[in-house]
Amino acid sequence: MSKQQRIHIKGGRVIDPANNIDAVQDIWIADGKIAAIGNAPDSFTADQTINADNNIVCPGLIDLCARTREPGLEHKGNIASESRAAAMGGISTMICPPDTNPIIDSAAVVELIHHQAKTSRQTRVLTLGALTRNLDGEHISEMHTLKQAGVVGLSNANRPITNSLVQRRAFEYAATHDMTVFIRPDDPHLSMQGCAHEGAVATRLGLPSIPEAAETVAMARDLELIAQTGARVHFSQLSSARAVDMLESARNNGLNVSADVAVHQLYLSEIDIRDFDSDCNVIPPLRSQRDRDGLREGVIRGTISAICSDHQPHEPDAKQAPFADAEPGISGLDTLLTLVLRLSEEGLMSLSDAIARLTSNPASILGLPLGQLAIGNSADICIIDPNSSWFASPETFNSRGHNSPFMGWEMRGQVQQTLVNGRLVFNR
Repeated sequence: MSKQQRIHIKGGRVIDPANNIDAVQDIWIADGKIAAIGNAPDSFTADQTINADNNIVCPGLIDLCARTREPGLEHKGNIASESRAAAMGGISTMICPPDTNPIIDSAAVVELIHHQAKTSRQTRVLTLGALTRNLDGEHISEMHTLKQAGVVGLSNANRPITNSLVQRRAFEYAATHDMTVFIRPDDPHLSMQGCAHEGAVATRLGLPSIPEAAETVAMARDLELIAQTGARVHFSQLSSARAVDMLESARNNGLNVSADVAVHQLYLSEIDIRDFDSDCNVIPPLRSQRDRDGLREGVIRGTISAICSDHQPHEPDAKQAPFADAEPGISGLDTLLTLVLRLSEEGLMSLSDAIARLTSNPASILGLPLGQLAIGNSADICIIDPNSSWFASPETFNSRGHNSPFMGWEMRGQVQQTLVNGRLVFNR
């Protein structure tokens, strides 16, 4: 194994929310770890110097929900293509949900994904294990085995558990193994086969709809079960203002719960589907402008502590069908960072708080020593030119999936370098 380079990152504006750092400083990296911030360590000789003048230097981003499509759907993307796109978007760690094919309910599948990620030598890919075997919602998975294999949490992905007793038992066993459960709250009897938010827009377009109650009824049940079991639960991809209020109340009552939101929910609403744009077909659906504003307020207050891409790359044919028949999902790796930075540009939150939603906060949810630039930590670093403008287009997207409603938008902020474990995995 070749010796890792010693790297000097010079003159950048270092923003490390976890350690309350926001200042122009140098960073020194040795043996894949942060060796010093500020002055160089004794006898340090850099093999490489990166000039970060006028750039932001922050911890590598952590994406709590990104589908690489491997194994099982490699015609949409694979670990190599999507981890490369993640690295080019400043993401040093991406979390893969368990709804691959085969499903991540055995150590063998976990090891396969981790091996492929290591082979690609790009972004770190971590996995969530299946909460129930085969995601069937009936039989609890081998949680201990999955934990030993290296999963960072448990999830039933987008397949809700309808049996409340199974859900309770799953929470109990997860708590026993000290594992976080990731839940996207959804009552399938209420959401049925809907594809749009229940409201005037869906009615006018004649689209099958999903009421807000599909999210909030499921969430109410889960909050009661969390109170009963003491489980640590993270609610994924919230879509309604009411769910944010419920979460805040639960946190105030001492429940160990957290939540994230997909970044597209902070910019789009049901209005954006009016032209049957299939790139706006997402689950949970784009809801009302009131919901969008409520989600933004939840992020600003910190009730929603993390923002993810909910990355779902598709081949072009998957989005060519009529809106209701098109496959849901957005390719989000390429636009995650710039859309979060826009929240700061719009004056909604400080730049440090915006970066925290992509770094230290997701790391805290995962319980991992990532997302900060502490001495001795893995040197996962993202270097951003905040003044660089670009247009979202198929030519500027690095993911294999180009299914994005943000095509044509002018973006501000572009990653210049990404380091993972002190290794330069992307250099513009």
